[in-house]
Amino acid sequence: QGPLVESGGGLVQAGGSLRLSCAASGFNQYAMGWFRQAPEKGRELVATINGDGAGAYYANSVKGRFTISRDNAKNAVYLQMDNLKPEDTAVYYCNAYYASSYQGQTPGNYWGQGTHVTVSS
Repeated sequence: QGPLVESGGGLVQAGGSLRLSCAASGFNQYAMGWFRQAPEKGRELVATINGDGAGAYYANSVKGRFTISRDNAKNAVYLQMDNLKPEDTAVYYCNAYYASSYQGQTPGNYWGQGTHVTVSS
């Protein structure tokens, strides 16, 4: 499989929207997730989606605002982020887990390089 490559980050005002993309060639059978890491903080799970795209999980902090999806025909995973808040500011990472779904909060072994999201007040 190829590397995981994120894109779509940027600078946005509070209340705005962004859509992150993850190129994920060769990971169609993997569960996929988005994690984020803010300055001086640890990496936290944001959302995950099953290999078949049928099930998704969201952190409470983003539930109702973010939507994870995937299009295996396009080898891509997306994170639609609406009503962004300053506390969403972080580097967002695409992650792949070698199973049909994540087991608890444990990330998979495959990571992208990250894309920066900055939300201003």
